[in-house]
Amino acid sequence: MTLSQELTQLRCEEIPKGAKPLIIPAIESNLSHLTGWDAPLNYLNMSKTFSFKNYQQTIGFVNAVTWLANKEDHHPQICFGYNSAKITLTTHNAKGLTNNDMIMAAKINALLD
Repeated sequence: MTLSQELTQLRCEEIPKGAKPLIIPAIESNLSHLTGWDAPLNYLNMSKTFSFKNYQQTIGFVNAVTWLANKEDHHPQICFGYNSAKITLTTHNAKGLTNNDMIMAAKINALLD
């Protein structure tokens, strides 16, 4: 089982305010297993843009992501247009990336597998 598959089996956990974010080597290691996800140099968030054939497919994907976000209680920023959706993940209570972001990225990728 790959790391990405393992992450899809986990659940997001409550992150207390002031919790520490993941360290950069852990973020880079996770990102190497999460196809298409990238983080800026400050590693405060991670994002991926998904492309679709039309608006209906885009909205279907966005609706699936919002359902997943509510189930996991970890809500990404979603920006979308006619044939694309950009998902940005971060953990506000940690002011950076946590395992919750990695779990959500893997589960979002799995929506299209």
